[in-house]
Amino acid sequence: MIIIGEKINGSIPAVADAIARRDAEFIKERARIQEEAGATFIDCCASVPEAQEVETLKWMIDCIQEVSDLPISVDSPSARVLAEAYKFCKKPGLFNSVSGEGDKIDVIFPIMKENPGWQCIALCSDDTGIPKNADDRLKVFDKIMAKAKEYGISPSRLHIDPLVEMLCTSENGIETNEEVISTVRERYPSIHITAAVSNISFNLPVRKMVNLGFTVLAMKAGLDSAILDPTNRDMMGVIFATEALLGLDDYCMEYISAYREGLFGPKKD
Repeated sequence: MIIIGEKINGSIPAVADAIARRDAEFIKERARIQEEAGATFIDCCASVPEAQEVETLKWMIDCIQEVSDLPISVDSPSARVLAEAYKFCKKPGLFNSVSGEGDKIDVIFPIMKENPGWQCIALCSDDTGIPKNADDRLKVFDKIMAKAKEYGISPSRLHIDPLVEMLCTSENGIETNEEVISTVRERYPSIHITAAVSNISFNLPVRKMVNLGFTVLAMKAGLDSAILDPTNRDMMGVIFATEALLGLDDYCMEYISAYREGLFGPKKD
């Protein structure tokens, strides 16, 4: 599983406070603990007004790169901010994100064409918002893939986000996500499929239980990438266990190795 560590995001009050105070040590520590916990990418989201976003992301990216060699997921709702902020990264990372909305794809995909190491999260939404059913989300997906072909971007460089919505307000959210994930996986075996798994449990009690259950279901459907907190040892344990149960971990070697490294299970002194 590709783990996109979510703990450096200005929408989190403690992170917003650190950004406002330019508390570099706070940002660095969050980068360190996510790398130690097994993250693949470290997400970096400022959540400040767009006029301040590029400068803020530069500061945050510099902080992260002082203590971690992991690639960065540069996170902004503005494609033009992404087009500037990615330049601060020392190595190729992940654009988070584009969608069928406006000209976002036509801003980012040309950059990816010129920088073949970069990957991108692509949301199954467009100018009409988030489609309510799987068929319409898959139509957006088809348009994304047509653009990817136009720019010569291989499916393996894309992380398709089916858009997980709150379980408690969605009539058929689980079925929709399962259908989108499984169809995308069937059509493009080499593509990545990602999700912000905690979205499923908003406004529910004991959210972690819903998050864990949904992660198993989504991985069974074909999810191989996730935006989550890698320091959540229960979640990491469930991910390694599910990969083993799905036959994606020969002889359970990754499961055993992760346990020995202390990524899940009882904390070791």
